[in-house]
Amino acid sequence: MRRTRKNRIIYTVLLAAVIILFWVIEQYFLPWWTRVEPDQKMVLPEFVEPGTLRGDVIKHAFYSLEYSEQHEQARWVAYTLTRSHLTNDDRRRPFFEKDPWVKTASADWRNYKNSGYDRGHLCPAGDRRFSESAYNETFYTSNISPMDPDFNAGVWNRLEIQVRNWARKYDTLYVITGGVLRKGLPSIGYEEVSVPRAFYKIVVRQNNGDLETVAFLIPHRETSQPLEAFRVSIDQLEEETGIDFFKSMEDRQEDRLEEAIEGSSWPF
Repeated sequence: MRRTRKNRIIYTVLLAAVIILFWVIEQYFLPWWTRVEPDQKMVLPEFVEPGTLRGDVIKHAFYSLEYSEQHEQARWVAYTLTRSHLTNDDRRRPFFEKDPWVKTASADWRNYKNSGYDRGHLCPAGDRRFSESAYNETFYTSNISPMDPDFNAGVWNRLEIQVRNWARKYDTLYVITGGVLRKGLPSIGYEEVSVPRAFYKIVVRQNNGDLETVAFLIPHRETSQPLEAFRVSIDQLEEETGIDFFKSMEDRQEDRLEEAIEGSSWPF
């Protein structure tokens, strides 16, 4: 009887210790990427997610991506951008971290050190200031690509600002973006992170029940040319990237979106 009572006390103490241990781990050791506000998770329609090319598809709380182990970066990143996302909240810039959800492990940020290239965001941190979790999530290394500093701060930044302006005007946008990844690219770091020769971006919005798109393909160098000079059809992007965009969409609608280079509906 005494032994049974003693065992119960031991089990109770051990159970309490385990509960306390998990609480401590959650509060102090699990990284910020596990702490997401459930009501702020991104809603991304199925048609926005492109077809995959043997990569690792990761669905984070505030963006999705397909990770290419061969190139040590995302083949595409897709996310929703709304007017309410565009805040000026002051966020403390975190360190870049490996993406724990990439099975093969995303590239270490040290690959970029002394390379001459920026750790260029694909889903911009500036689009995710509305939430600490959302902001910090953009600092996974799966969400960055080597970018020339002048390009990153120049034409690529101008395009990101333009997309924000469209979000203020139209509210809900869906964005798909990435570097053009192919064989034979130069690389940086001990993990040989590929350096794209061009970057692309697709923006989608609803307009009176129809979908409208605008797409860009920009060579990886700074330029003073206007953004309109880099507009292309999605068909052209598919040829350049090998990615099947809007794969789950009805064929006729997909063809219409991919063939068109929309005009006045996207004011600059």
